[in-house]
Amino acid sequence: MIKAAVLGSPISHSLSPLLHTTAYKELGIAASYEAIECTSGNLGEFIAGLDSSWTGFSLTMPLKEEVINVATSVSQLASRINSANTLVHTDGFWSATSTDVIGFANSLAMHGVDVEGHVVILGAGATARAAAAACDGLAKEITVVSRSTSRIPDMSNSVIASDLNFVDWDNAQILHDADLIISTTPQGVTDHLSATFPTVTKAPFFEALYKPWPTFAAKEWAARGGLVIDGLDLLIHQGIAQIEIFSGVTFDTTSMYSLLRKSGLSALG
Repeated sequence: MIKAAVLGSPISHSLSPLLHTTAYKELGIAASYEAIECTSGNLGEFIAGLDSSWTGFSLTMPLKEEVINVATSVSQLASRINSANTLVHTDGFWSATSTDVIGFANSLAMHGVDVEGHVVILGAGATARAAAAACDGLAKEITVVSRSTSRIPDMSNSVIASDLNFVDWDNAQILHDADLIISTTPQGVTDHLSATFPTVTKAPFFEALYKPWPTFAAKEWAARGGLVIDGLDLLIHQGIAQIEIFSGVTFDTTSMYSLLRKSGLSALG
């Protein structure tokens, strides 16, 4: 039996319990999956107090970086982006990895977006680094629009093959040159950027948020003709990868996506 949960703070709003539970029921797998509040600085103590019945955990903010120092082993990808959203229990050891990167990649692919040219990423946190890694080597250039220089070293490690640049929020005009925009900031942070949006665009805008929806920026971008991808897609695609890890089985991911998308949209109203 699978025994898993999503950890983070705040966590009561998470759709992960619904999505995972729906998937395991569809697969005919006995499982329990809940949301557990775990605040920053407490992950190590929480993991140390667990018994052997646990299969694994999904991790959201603010634990994606903290888990790197808690896990017994960390995948090469998670180490590269200094972020993990998946923790798996095997033979008494805890292994950390990231499914956020494949979540971004599969979401873009499903919408027919070819990652190329110039990608602009808004934000420089854990989610932004996963987005950068997903685009690395496909985009010629990746520009990160960031409010702080403290994130530059970690972001630099996430990009190996593409040209990487950093600009601050005062240089948002760079959005006019983007072939793809990925927003990874908290709600409301990008609202003011709409004043600098191009009048007409065909560039896709990937918004990592899904509640409330649409975000102001996503709505404004769509009004200018650009394709908008919502954060529910990211949640579902990274979740499907986690479900494969926790269950150890493979399945038709396209039909599973359709089922989980329908369930997620219903829950969001």
